[in-house]
Amino acid sequence: MSQPLVPAERRPANHGPKVAARNRNALIAAAREIYATHGLDAPLSAIARRAGVGQGVLYRHFPDRAAVAIAVLEENVRQVEQAAAAEDARFADVLGVLTWHLTESAAFLGLLHSNGAAGHSEALAHALVLSDRVESALRRHLPRRHRLGASGDLMLAVAMVSGATGGPTREVRERRAKAAWRLLDVEVGPVRPFEG
Repeated sequence: MSQPLVPAERRPANHGPKVAARNRNALIAAAREIYATHGLDAPLSAIARRAGVGQGVLYRHFPDRAAVAIAVLEENVRQVEQAAAAEDARFADVLGVLTWHLTESAAFLGLLHSNGAAGHSEALAHALVLSDRVESALRRHLPRRHRLGASGDLMLAVAMVSGATGGPTREVRERRAKAAWRLLDVEVGPVRPFEG
């Protein structure tokens, strides 16, 4: 009779859905960090390593590179929407959350330029839906007669700021984003993630 590879008393318990949700969240956080540093072409193995899971776990949650980027985008958009839904939300504060995501996530920049999903029509269509959700969240707090109130101007300004948000560190990217908003004469609140 053969011995089991791991004795029964030492075999780790399978925590199923509890671990799956934790792994998914860790993968999204890791992808955001890796994309911020290395761009959307970073190896998926680096994301799995940063999350502390194997590549098999990554592929169970995200079948391909586009699925990982879309998951990061979904989380970014959800935070912008949560900031917009906050009881005391102001336009500048929502812009601050959006700007944080611009400085943190190359995937978010890809969404706003809609070429991060080039060649993947399904991913591009999804990116456009997410872009519409960002615009809706921002418009909810856009003051009447604001300089960005004309059709198309709001997201054009966001795309312009995101285009200026390049640089080797998050601090440099944030400084450039704030400078771009100043050049557009638009007030932006504290640049930070939405924390509820």
